[in-house]
Amino acid sequence: MRGRDDGKRLAVAGLGGELGERATLLQFSSAFCAPCRATRRVLGEVAGMVPGVTHVEIDAEAHLDLVRELRILRTPTVLVLDAGGRVVRRAVGQPRKADVIAALGDAVRTGSGEQ
Repeated sequence: MRGRDDGKRLAVAGLGGELGERATLLQFSSAFCAPCRATRRVLGEVAGMVPGVTHVEIDAEAHLDLVRELRILRTPTVLVLDAGGRVVRRAVGQPRKADVIAALGDAVRTGSGEQ
């Protein structure tokens, strides 16, 4: 997963799902996006492997205010949130499973106060 984000903290109410105990994989998708389906599968597998991690998928077209606020320009876009809902990583396009796991390590460290 690519770069760090600006550390923006997201409210649970706007996400349409609960935050994970340790981290959340927040995926922005659109209806006719083939890479979005593959990304859903990868993120679901990782969330199933790592205790305390949740995968939440958001339909970008149905949440345009949030898309604008977070500067989502393409789908799929994945934001990795720490336990407090702070954005710690962002990736555009279909991520590799190994990259998602590495990004989760960053989220868990920052969410627990380690740096």
